[in-house]
Amino acid sequence: MASANDIEGVIKALFFFFALILLVISFLFLPFVIMAHNARREKQAKAMSLKADQLDLDFSHAPDREFASSIKHLDSLDTKQGSDRYALNILKGSFDGHPVVLFDYHYSTSGVWWWSPSWKMHNYVSIVMLELGQEFPELTIGPEGGGLFAMIAEAFGGGDIDFESHEFSERFDVRSKNKKFAYDFCNAQMIEYLLHRRGTSLEVDGSTLAMGFGNMHETGRIEPRLKSLAEIRSLMPNYLFEPAVRTAPAVEMT
Repeated sequence: MASANDIEGVIKALFFFFALILLVISFLFLPFVIMAHNARREKQAKAMSLKADQLDLDFSHAPDREFASSIKHLDSLDTKQGSDRYALNILKGSFDGHPVVLFDYHYSTSGVWWWSPSWKMHNYVSIVMLELGQEFPELTIGPEGGGLFAMIAEAFGGGDIDFESHEFSERFDVRSKNKKFAYDFCNAQMIEYLLHRRGTSLEVDGSTLAMGFGNMHETGRIEPRLKSLAEIRSLMPNYLFEPAVRTAPAVEMT
């Protein structure tokens, strides 16, 4: 009968064997992965350029680390292990009378346990932002249990804010250090609007309102996303803008 040490040795040998196979497969497929990654980037740039022309927006494809570092909405998205952060496919201009900017955002991670530390996994999210014209307290709204800005929400500490609408409180995680602003922002019209768009993940930070999405922009959804952002802005009560002192934009939009 095999001893416990013999069984342990066999398990370790099998583990090493399968790990070696995975490593060899990785080496064989790595060039194809790189080619697919580059092709995806080129295809996205062409699509975004065409969309910029259709919407009469300025377009820049080049990776821009300085621009990315200036966006407050990105502060907590990849703080745990992300590196090589930059914005790309940046569209700027005016939509429905509002200064807007949208872009894809890249950061790298080291991947799973069998992935070499020197190889990077490329991660993408997409952001749409609208300039509000004045400063507001930070506020995040996202699907209960997740959302692109979930890590930012966690930084507030404590639980999410409850509302009279039980359904809204169940569906959305709303956080802000300024509860009055959260209640003012989430008025009855806003709650009804968001309940019909339950996957919405948005943040107010300084003078900008942003919506975030996983992966790169799907160009067919860019205009609907801009419209949704403008609609959310229109649902903010006018009194929020009356007494506040206007300040310089946090991000140059044009």
